Amino acid sequence: MALPLVAVVGRPNVGKSTLFNKLIGQRLSIVEDTPGVTRDRIYSKCEWLGHEFMLVDTGGIEPESQDIILSQMRRQAQLAIERADVIVFVTDVRSGVTATDEEVAAMLRKSRKPIVLCVNKCDTVGEPPAEFYEFYNLGIGDPVAVSSVHGHGTGDLLDAVLEELPEMHEEDYGEDVVRVAVIGKPNVGKSSIINRLCGEERVIVSDIAGTTRDATDTYVENEQGKFVFIDTAGIRKKSKVLESIEKFSVLRSYMAVDRADVAVIVIDAEVGFTEQDSKVAGYAHEKGKACVVAVNKWDAIEKDTNTMNEFKKKLEIDFSFMSYVPFVFVSAKNGTRMDKLLELINYTAQQNAVRIPTGRLNDVLAYATARVQPPSDKGRRLKIYYMTQASTKPPTFVCFVNRAELFHFSYRRYIENQIRETFGLDGTPIVMLVRERDRDDVKS
Repeated sequence: MALPLVAVVGRPNVGKSTLFNKLIGQRLSIVEDTPGVTRDRIYSKCEWLGHEFMLVDTGGIEPESQDIILSQMRRQAQLAIERADVIVFVTDVRSGVTATDEEVAAMLRKSRKPIVLCVNKCDTVGEPPAEFYEFYNLGIGDPVAVSSVHGHGTGDLLDAVLEELPEMHEEDYGEDVVRVAVIGKPNVGKSSIINRLCGEERVIVSDIAGTTRDATDTYVENEQGKFVFIDTAGIRKKSKVLESIEKFSVLRSYMAVDRADVAVIVIDAEVGFTEQDSKVAGYAHEKGKACVVAVNKWDAIEKDTNTMNEFKKKLEIDFSFMSYVPFVFVSAKNGTRMDKLLELINYTAQQNAVRIPTGRLNDVLAYATARVQPPSDKGRRLKIYYMTQASTKPPTFVCFVNRAELFHFSYRRYIENQIRETFGLDGTPIVMLVRERDRDDVKS
């Protein structure tokens, strides 16, 4: 289920970024007294009363400015407004209603989106100052008094946002449907792969990079199973994301990974592995998604009997940080190995959801520790009392030990490899938690 978007907008230096940081509970946006510090949109999940949404911080809007940077910031804010489900319009009680506020309010009214008016910098406790009531003149509803610095009124603000959020409905696909995010750089053939798997042209295909702007869902049911393919805009290096609308497309790609079961990372066989491919794959890995690497355009490569093996060996080095990931060499143009791709998607989704009995896990643990003795330091040796699986998607294991600092990364990797050798878990990351007796958890 795609999260709704809430855009935080307003003129420069009214405290949007401070408010953004307060609402998400971390210092993500840069905050300075200088107007115009936030130039691009910044995104983060926000949760209130059990409801999650994506919060978007934007640069200040100067409607009539001819300054190049300010005009680009205005365009960024306009894009956020166009795509948002709810808009939080931030103003400054100390400045009162300015001409810029009135122009921004007029822009927002034209959007016909739900608007929550936030009057920031109401830093005193109790009744808001008399200047607060001036903001009713903007004609966009009841203002909410907030102090983004102290946090006063943020609960009322979030309550008002929740009232305006659209009702969220889970996709009615069923539990047996595998959700697949097809991700990668622009123009590697993501849409072509989906069209080939669907057997019809469901997604626009063009040689022009960047044709796909939004993540789109395509339901497919065949002898292999039931799938929802999420076609995403290509993810470029940040320095390459020059076109304003493409920055929003990158967000949609990451959001698609968030709601997927499997990420298919598409690589162009003619270009090979790039640094940006590692970043795209790394995001899916960090989110604990099952992954498959599809090397597309294999038909365009001149081959001999060793070409595929050599290419695969190089990819294994490139993807050494994801040694569990399987590779498949496909051609969306000719349909080569599309059945194999579907098989891998199904298989890795099942591996990502595997649950292993505690008894069998501890049999593997006993064998592993007998084979390679746990590390020691200054006369103290690591003792792993037992292991259990805490959750799935990704498979998450908890090791109960005497001292966490003795459980070195190399030994964790060894235990992980023993688990993989015994139970498979191909195509899925593994999370290992270490719990000391009478101490807090430590995550690896």
